Amino acid sequence: MKIGKLPNSLLDKIVIEPINKHSVERSEVILKPSIGEDCSALNMGDNICLLSTDPITGAVENIGKLAIHINTNDIASSGGEPVGIMVTALFPPSVTENEISKIVTDLYVEAEKVNVVILGGHTEITDAVNKPVLSCTVIGKTKKLIPSGGAKIGDSVVMTKYAAMEGTAIFASDKADKLKNVDKSVIENAKKFSENLSVIKEGKIAARAGAHAMHDVTEGGILGACWEVADCGGLGVEVYCDSIPVKEETKIICSELGVDHLRLISSGSMLIVCEKGEEMVRALKDEGINAAVIGKITEKGRYVVRNGERYELEEPGADELYRV
Repeated sequence: MKIGKLPNSLLDKIVIEPINKHSVERSEVILKPSIGEDCSALNMGDNICLLSTDPITGAVENIGKLAIHINTNDIASSGGEPVGIMVTALFPPSVTENEISKIVTDLYVEAEKVNVVILGGHTEITDAVNKPVLSCTVIGKTKKLIPSGGAKIGDSVVMTKYAAMEGTAIFASDKADKLKNVDKSVIENAKKFSENLSVIKEGKIAARAGAHAMHDVTEGGILGACWEVADCGGLGVEVYCDSIPVKEETKIICSELGVDHLRLISSGSMLIVCEKGEEMVRALKDEGINAAVIGKITEKGRYVVRNGERYELEEPGADELYRV
């Protein structure tokens, strides 16, 4: 199989469908697994408990920082506040003490920035991996759950920040040897994108402003996230590619590497589905967060509009990150 997440159709067939089919029923469980859903949810009385889990496998540098933000973003995308995180760290035999120390430092520094407690986990040296791998489980809370599948026909699709910020930062940090034709200032600017990968702030703003659905943009990029939001709600979507904000550094680096920035891992961006898109954009920009309306939810059919031409939006496959 190809490296990356399982294709959604296969994931549903051999993982999610059997799990849900044979799952026991418990009254505490509000939200079970489904394609595109960022969290599971449990009724815990006064609060809804949110849970999510994600590994860091596609990067080498800054994996501690990425682990914190990618996981806490899932909680924010469900309208919640992240509270704590557990970290499983697997290291190859070649790892050094300094390398482990750097990753651990990044973990607690970034956790402090988003007011999250590292609750525990597991640390192991193993020849089952050939580079450090982190796998995290995050727990959060909310009074009101905003699921990824809450979109309604006619809703606007709003995107925050810029496409492919995470993927661009990873390329700049891990693949500089393949960017010899790119100006060094572009590479250095792109590395700084990793400082802006949290979506907790926009999650709070969007929840207050009446979001129907939110979704953290990760593997599969902006187009993959749009497909997942539509699929999760059993609806269609039309995406206006020319309206998607993209940094110049991303365009340059992705062009040099021959990858599609709209299908490149994009933590730091959030999709917000709401009734009044322009009002949501203004609410976000008033708080210093760039945003744009990039599409609309339809009854059926999934399409992209590029340079005035309409094409079918394909199911997300392996992220562009793995092509490099």
